[in-house]
Amino acid sequence: MTAQTTEKPRPLEPLDFHSGATPIWCPGCGDYSVLSSLERALATHGRPPHEVVLVSGIGCSSRLPAYTSCYGFHGVHGRALAFASGVKFARPDLEVIAVGGDGDGYSIGGNHFIHACRRNLDMLYLVMDNRVYGMTKGQPSPTTESDWDSDIAPGGLGLRPFDPLALAVAAGATLIARGFAGRPEELTELILEGIRWPGFAFLEVLSPCMAFRSEEFGWKESVHPAARTIKDDRAVAHAAILADDGFGLGVIFKDHRSVNPTQSVTRASLEDIERVFAVCR
Repeated sequence: MTAQTTEKPRPLEPLDFHSGATPIWCPGCGDYSVLSSLERALATHGRPPHEVVLVSGIGCSSRLPAYTSCYGFHGVHGRALAFASGVKFARPDLEVIAVGGDGDGYSIGGNHFIHACRRNLDMLYLVMDNRVYGMTKGQPSPTTESDWDSDIAPGGLGLRPFDPLALAVAAGATLIARGFAGRPEELTELILEGIRWPGFAFLEVLSPCMAFRSEEFGWKESVHPAARTIKDDRAVAHAAILADDGFGLGVIFKDHRSVNPTQSVTRASLEDIERVFAVCR
């Protein structure tokens, strides 16, 4: 009789999370680095691709789910967090990550962003911020500087740019961090921490757009470590974020309040759902 041997599964590698599809981002786009950092973080995290769901809206960065081998949902403009929340409520056992850009997440998706922070579901929201609508050929976004001159907005819009980290801390996100596409190793660690955080983790990634904002290449000289990580004191965190120059990197705030208990949600079977939506003939 031959003794049975149990082979240990091999460790996951970043390539296990790549779909094989070729990204069509512009040369030099920071989103390439975000994709590779996400793949490395997922491999280190150790959950196989079929246990991970990536949800996105519309925009250059929202193409990302198609370039991974995870389950993906490419939704409609601004609704990534709404769909991602539904997935997490229905399947709390899955790893849910919403991805998108500053236009998708902070403009039409701004209301969903606020309420995702306050619901504190166990998920990661990863926003690639290039301070422009790249897909609409250089339209100013909510985070664009007020005096940024462009063909679409000569002389700038004159509007104060949106501060997503300040809003996130006020709305109730429990982990808030900022990374930079030009520092992929640090970004990988931030993504991994966000995935493993037991609550709503918000990670803003400064991701330069070389097509319409080539001056953002200079961000590599502007970024610096954030002063410190503030824990559980939302007022202090809010003041620190408002005082930041927008280039401080790292985990900026952690709030250890309890996560929304999605595990208590009653799960319906596929047959139950089909019965609810059955059309009488």
